[in-house]
Amino acid sequence: MHKGKLTVVGAGPGDVDLITLKGIKALQSSDVVLYDALVDTDLLDYAPNAEQIFVGKRKGCYAYQQEQINELIVSRAALHKHVVRLKGGDPFVFGRGAEEMEYAAEQGVEVAVVPGISSSVSVPAFQNIPVTKRGAAESFWVITGTTKEHKLSKDVALAAKSNATVLILMGMSKLEEIMELFKKEGKLDIPVAIIQNGTKSNEKIGIGTVASIEYKAREQQLSNPAIIVIGEVVNHRQNILEIQRKYDQKEEVLLEKE
Repeated sequence: MHKGKLTVVGAGPGDVDLITLKGIKALQSSDVVLYDALVDTDLLDYAPNAEQIFVGKRKGCYAYQQEQINELIVSRAALHKHVVRLKGGDPFVFGRGAEEMEYAAEQGVEVAVVPGISSSVSVPAFQNIPVTKRGAAESFWVITGTTKEHKLSKDVALAAKSNATVLILMGMSKLEEIMELFKKEGKLDIPVAIIQNGTKSNEKIGIGTVASIEYKAREQQLSNPAIIVIGEVVNHRQNILEIQRKYDQKEEVLLEKE
């Protein structure tokens, strides 16, 4: 007989409206919610009667180590409770959701996952930056900026050689190192966007090139949590703004003639 249930739920990129309906239903049926630092606490309103435990990391300080989170899940589930593990973005994109599910399943806990909208594609989209576009990018890489050894992923050097859009999460501390890899490939003029607190009310964005983005980041005081977007698709944002501006100018001229 299974001990309780674990549902790993993706909360989406930040804006509370971007959680899925299935995710809300999971919260409403929960007895315990374990939530991360990137999760908007307004989502906890969907689980008013549940035990709510913050297990995230803030500024390098862990509320709980991963082993302790695993044990929390199993101990609550052992009481035949429904535990919701609420994670930012999608729990299977650099979210350790798979690891927590494996541990719980090994202890006889029933497990399920509710996918979330990944910040890797939705945060750029929110700023009118597509990750693929005909004539600009046929594919995209999503890479962690910091591995468990606290080093830059070797995949970044491989991605820098491609024509794909490159999306780097948790990479602001390695920004200089990342840009050096692209400079070595002769890509100084490739557009770059850094989006901090994507989809939230305090969102910030910096636009530049491989050659200039470090200066832009310092000038605008951009820091984690942020997504680095490298590729020609970044230009789409400005294209849309210019199209809208030209349309508005035409409308003004027509109104003046009337």
